[in-house]
Amino acid sequence: MASVNLGSSVHPYSIFNQASRSKSSPLPRPFPFNPLKNLSSSTSKKQCFTSVPSISSVLAKEDTVKEEEEQDPQIPSFDFKSYMVHKANSVNQAMDSAVSLRDPVKIHEAMRYSLLAGGKRVRPVLCLAACDLVGGQESMAMPAACAVEMIHTMSLIHDDLPCMDNDDLRRGKPTNHKVFGEDIAVLAGDALLAFAFEHIAVATVGVTPGRIVRAVGELAKSIGAEGLVAGQVVDITSEGLTDVGLDHLEFIHVHKTAALLEAAVVLGAILGGGCDEDVEKLRKFARSIGLLFQVVDDILDVTMSSKELGKTAGKDLVADKATYPKLMGIEKSREFAEKLKNDALEMLRGFDSEKSAPLVALANYIAYRQN
Repeated sequence: MASVNLGSSVHPYSIFNQASRSKSSPLPRPFPFNPLKNLSSSTSKKQCFTSVPSISSVLAKEDTVKEEEEQDPQIPSFDFKSYMVHKANSVNQAMDSAVSLRDPVKIHEAMRYSLLAGGKRVRPVLCLAACDLVGGQESMAMPAACAVEMIHTMSLIHDDLPCMDNDDLRRGKPTNHKVFGEDIAVLAGDALLAFAFEHIAVATVGVTPGRIVRAVGELAKSIGAEGLVAGQVVDITSEGLTDVGLDHLEFIHVHKTAALLEAAVVLGAILGGGCDEDVEKLRKFARSIGLLFQVVDDILDVTMSSKELGKTAGKDLVADKATYPKLMGIEKSREFAEKLKNDALEMLRGFDSEKSAPLVALANYIAYRQN
């Protein structure tokens, strides 16, 4: 198997103490060391704030993003807003074309309702940025970028169902099952999942068949019983448990949230022609920002309103789910997020600074987003 082997596509970013593991819900993997041992108030450097717009289909809402006070003079200035507007529009156009309104109309309406409902498009943009970083063209990774967003949308549709999180609101709109019914919502998610793989296989151009197959394998691994599904199952079975520790929580989120973000970056690197060493560096970068995404999500869930988030706030608290703020407190959670961001940025050292600027900006956006 190639050095970027499919079996390694989902590993814990950092591993917590064995002693804190829940005895009532053992995890399938060992967790040998504690990443929090280096956490202290000194991990946060002095920083200032600047406003950038939220990444959505219209990019109308402003978010606060931290930037280091001391900028490296060798790193060129980067217009994050313009970059995200351009890439988000390109992704939206590609998805609109790929999932057109055709017979059976009902299912395609439901697919398009959630897929084109807006959103930050972080995952597809990560895919495109990684492709560019290793020397590829946008066209090589666009089908994969769309596929990742289709799968992400599927996970949201299913996650919102009454049998799962039972949510009424997603991206500021009624959830799919509230509009189309539970039966059509389930099928819309299924259809998006299946079409995602078809789209990569059929629509990818300028890439060798071997790399396409490798990318398909990576994506499948990231969302199956050792990836997203694994995290979701452990999350569901952990509700109400009183002895869920940090190692247990990390397993959930490395799989449920980070795995698909990791796949987005790795797919871009593979399809763009990256060497194995570069693919693995970008895998580690993505693993860090994937867990970072969830830590920030947990913080926002208890500090922001439903209107600000565009989805139901405080639902994890109501469901008595284990979250980083619940186990670590808000401040320690913020310190942990800062550490994850710094670990991610470390993986970009050695790459061309101009080409890595979008990934640097995206890591900062994920760390300091407000919805």
